[in-house]
Amino acid sequence: MEQTEKKLWGGRFQKAADEAMEDFHSSVAVDCRMAREDIQGSLAHARMLGAQGIIPPAEAEKIEEGLLGILAECEAGKLTLKKSAEDVHMNVEQLLIARVGEAGKRVHTGRSRNDQVALDFRLYLTRGTDAVIGNLLALQSALLSTAKAHTRTVMPGYTHMQKAQPVTLAHHLMAYFEMFRRDVGRFADCKKRMDEMPLGAGALAGSTYPLDREMVRAQLGFSAISRNSMDAVSDRDFCIEFAAASSVAMMHLSRFCEELILWSTDEFRFVEMDDAFSTGSSIMPQKKNPDVAELIRGKTGRVYGDLMGLLTLMKGLPLAYNKDMQEDKEASFDALDTVNGCLSIFTRMFASLRFREENMCAAAGKGFTNATDAADYLVRKGLPFRTAHEIVGRLVFNCLEKGKAIEELSLPELQAVSWAFGADVYESISLDACVDGRCLPGGPAASAVEAHIGQSEAWLAEARQSVRGAKD
Repeated sequence: MEQTEKKLWGGRFQKAADEAMEDFHSSVAVDCRMAREDIQGSLAHARMLGAQGIIPPAEAEKIEEGLLGILAECEAGKLTLKKSAEDVHMNVEQLLIARVGEAGKRVHTGRSRNDQVALDFRLYLTRGTDAVIGNLLALQSALLSTAKAHTRTVMPGYTHMQKAQPVTLAHHLMAYFEMFRRDVGRFADCKKRMDEMPLGAGALAGSTYPLDREMVRAQLGFSAISRNSMDAVSDRDFCIEFAAASSVAMMHLSRFCEELILWSTDEFRFVEMDDAFSTGSSIMPQKKNPDVAELIRGKTGRVYGDLMGLLTLMKGLPLAYNKDMQEDKEASFDALDTVNGCLSIFTRMFASLRFREENMCAAAGKGFTNATDAADYLVRKGLPFRTAHEIVGRLVFNCLEKGKAIEELSLPELQAVSWAFGADVYESISLDACVDGRCLPGGPAASAVEAHIGQSEAWLAEARQSVRGAKD
């Protein structure tokens, strides 16, 4: 611990910080990952200071040269930061002064760590959001590939975890595609509110120097500058929104994982997990556990905790900056790391799944999933729907007593319940007819699902182009 090292803010202090306080106060272990963004922000700020004549242009050039050298070390993974310098900002400034001398002491002219950290945080989370969107799009691509191969793989659809009506695996998977499509939209929308450049807000009240905020904004690629200096340094809505979007995305992943876990049980046998994404038991040699899916399901609660931590952190803070806000990054970074890690491993696991089509189809043929179609058949014969519903309900009761499916009843048995049944009923209530008849847009019929897949492929291509454009 370098207790004798002079703090850059230490002019009014006569006593060194307590060693325990140094450990408690330092945020380097967390905010070190924003070193690249901090250096880039300092580069833009220094160039602006020189262009405005706030510092001598020659010294601005020396600062730029020094910062570029530090950036090269950072990108090569050779940058060493010290806990005694408190945070990434002071570390970079100390390294700059050591490298270029007195000129380095001018880099902080017209700014505060308050607007500096707000800048770094927005830059970092913007890049992080792009990574999350990229991972979501990769998962959606995997979903589309599998869905295209299973537009006629019939399976039971459920409500209340009870068999309801037959659908297809493709239709089921495309429901998740839509969930993740909304997630992409949420992250993209969240990113819009990160896109404000706070540098120039100072500690809270701006600056008396003639700073060219627009020049800094343009260099860093922001669309706008912040409109209020107090809000600029105290706003953390963008990281709360990010954690909220992450929580919803994790909820979707968790729902998907829950279904895959159920489907992999011996009771369902709809899917088999690949050995590469499963584990065994230390005592039961027959076990093949879906640990990846279970762990993602568990990590969902972790991201919820990050969101609640951020909301609780900010709920009682007066304007403007408060030291409490140092706690914002750990939760945000954890949410970012967790959602990216889960999306990445889930996509690889999903691509390795083996779906048991025969078991899905057999399950769809049980549980009276064609009962609604039997009622619809009677409606087409002229009966009111509510009457048809009652008739089929009685049929189901009779079938349960006899241990038969509706289509296993003879025509006389059907006609004993209603005169409206004819020989054509069997074709009308077959699984294929039940699925193919639901050809409205958004339905499970192969034609409807194929149209949905085609629209989704076009959307995915556009979304990928948008992400590439953002990176450029």
